[in-house]
Amino acid sequence: MALLSIVSVLTIRAEAIDYEIARGLHDGRSESQEKPSGLSVLMSSRGLLIFCLCCVIFHLANAAMLPLVGQKLALQDENEGTALMSGCIVAAQVVMVPMAILVGRKADIWGRKPLFLAGLVILSLRGFLYPLSDDRFWLFAVQSLDGVGAGLYGALFPLIVADLTRGTGRFNLAQGAVITAQGIGAALSTSLAGLVVVHAGFSAAFLVLAGIAASGFLLYFFAMPETRDLDAGAPSEIAK
Repeated sequence: MALLSIVSVLTIRAEAIDYEIARGLHDGRSESQEKPSGLSVLMSSRGLLIFCLCCVIFHLANAAMLPLVGQKLALQDENEGTALMSGCIVAAQVVMVPMAILVGRKADIWGRKPLFLAGLVILSLRGFLYPLSDDRFWLFAVQSLDGVGAGLYGALFPLIVADLTRGTGRFNLAQGAVITAQGIGAALSTSLAGLVVVHAGFSAAFLVLAGIAASGFLLYFFAMPETRDLDAGAPSEIAK
């Protein structure tokens, strides 16, 4: 996969890259000589802070689900648990591809918000569906929904960050900051789920994770604006 990634990068023509746009400024070939905004513009961006919190919540709810499914499968059959776990991962990846294509084709038409909300709905739904049955095929089918949520999230993430930082020149910095925050959410997810499993069992852990995802949906629905239509060229818009 690493070698294929290298080949893909080498096929990109250097002259096709506009480094000003790539960092969130306007066209580098324009007459105006833009400079990146101060770092304070990121901290004062209400939209960016809300999105960052939503990403933390998404990974806090999502990261522990697959390991919990793997544990349940292993408890049923130690010999087949690993194979079924691998199948869950592959199935999710296969589903993820068409979801990413959907975002690429529809994000500018439907907007980012309904697609991101759909990802949070699917994530919460997974948490509510897991406790309904311990059947391995049921768990496998529900886990395949991870490809829907993760596919939508993964494709929308850079688009929304780009929307929120357009005109600031701080796209890469903002993206790195949000990725760091979501990593913290993912690290806490397994610890939280583990504590719940020990004290209340697997079903309770899945329901807690589902509730966390539902809280992320509510936060994004009520507090996060549609970022597609933010005024390019007005960095102050991201603070609204």
